[in-house]
Amino acid sequence: MLESKPCPHCGEDVVGYRNPVPTVDIIIYDPCKGVVLIERKNPPLGWALPGGFVDYGETLEHAAVREAKEETSLDVELTGLVGVYSLPTRDVRQHTISITYSAVARCTDGLKAGDDAGEAQFYQLDKLPELVFDHRDILNDFSTRVLKLQAAASVSNSVEQP
Repeated sequence: MLESKPCPHCGEDVVGYRNPVPTVDIIIYDPCKGVVLIERKNPPLGWALPGGFVDYGETLEHAAVREAKEETSLDVELTGLVGVYSLPTRDVRQHTISITYSAVARCTDGLKAGDDAGEAQFYQLDKLPELVFDHRDILNDFSTRVLKLQAAASVSNSVEQP
């Protein structure tokens, strides 16, 4: 969206673009423990997937690994792309686009809240708390797409075994 604002120094119109802001969300999944959620310390308050804004000059993948570490203290390995979420109302603060990755933690013992997270813990997918943003929809997509594909691959591999 093209916007025009007066320059604070000379008063001439300065033309700029108002674009959605890129963010990343990370679904850190453990088959026994569930998914990691963080309780946000900043508005909007509530439980959410770890994630945040992509820094200028940073790849999406690096941002996802960085945000996971900052908010959960976990070192993660990305395992796939879950989806891209761009509903203009997904974040009440501004129009964001979330690129959401699945990940596994190298070790889950070090899970603790960091950065702007008040708490971090695992939740089973069928026992999730109230979530902010569109994170319930994202987790539903993860459950139906990603986990079903993994289950199908597991069945396929077991059929091929003698």
